[in-house]
Amino acid sequence: MNSILIGYDLNKTGQDYTTLIEKIKSLGKWWHCLDSTWIVKSDQSCVQIRDFLKTYIDSNDELLIAKLSGESAWCGFGKDCSDWLRNNL
Repeated sequence: MNSILIGYDLNKTGQDYTTLIEKIKSLGKWWHCLDSTWIVKSDQSCVQIRDFLKTYIDSNDELLIAKLSGESAWCGFGKDCSDWLRNNL
């Protein structure tokens, strides 16, 4: 299973993105300790995830999907967030 980074900027104020968040969570085991950044464990490709999620955002929003690999480092996160990263990246 790959670790996939999902980042977005939702540019239209007042929109309800509850469905987008539910769909991200549905992709697999997830991490969400930064406002608009998620990491999910998934067997799907980045293109598949992009195509799945882009139907839940507006045309003026930005969406980034990237497979994580290799080295990582972080600071400032609590134990739960850090443990997830340590165990899943």
